[in-house]
Amino acid sequence: MTCGSHAVWVNDEEIQVFAKHDCGVAHCPTSNMRLASGIAPIKKYRAAGVNVGLGVDGSASNDGSHLLAEVRQAMLLSRVHEGMTGYSLSNDPNRKLMTAREALHLGTRGGAAVLGRRDIGSLEVGKCADFFAVNLNKLGYTGMHDPVAAIVFGQSMNVDYTVVNGKFIVKEGQLATVDEGRLIEKHNKAAKRLLNG
Repeated sequence: MTCGSHAVWVNDEEIQVFAKHDCGVAHCPTSNMRLASGIAPIKKYRAAGVNVGLGVDGSASNDGSHLLAEVRQAMLLSRVHEGMTGYSLSNDPNRKLMTAREALHLGTRGGAAVLGRRDIGSLEVGKCADFFAVNLNKLGYTGMHDPVAAIVFGQSMNVDYTVVNGKFIVKEGQLATVDEGRLIEKHNKAAKRLLNG
């Protein structure tokens, strides 16, 4: 399994090479926007059968490493890309914009496919017990009747629960594996040392 990170500047022939050689793409929308490095042609990749997952690149060009925020950014950036190609909902009702479910797929099953992993990506018997949960009974989600659309279209918030391999990593919105207060203090001291040289 081969994977290209970002894979922004590709032509149609190169996309076919990706597909032929089972090369996946780690799409990093926030990093690409921050660096102004371009927009990956996600719709073309998927149409050609190229597996696409999401990445956050690194802290130097992402700042948050918030994968659920990347899901939202991927969807919105894909829509911007469609607009740049002259698409509008009014002039072609049959052409589709990326949906919330398609974007969430990139962050779950898509990422698993890029990695060649069959034990992750969806919540099923026999797969790793990895999942996150969001309490939709919050002001930011009011009026949203579709839970998938709510977490993708809504402003990205921290999840309420994250379970990895059957163990809580985040519980009731708090990190369960570290002392968050001490971690923040340690991080702020390190940042101050770097700033003061």
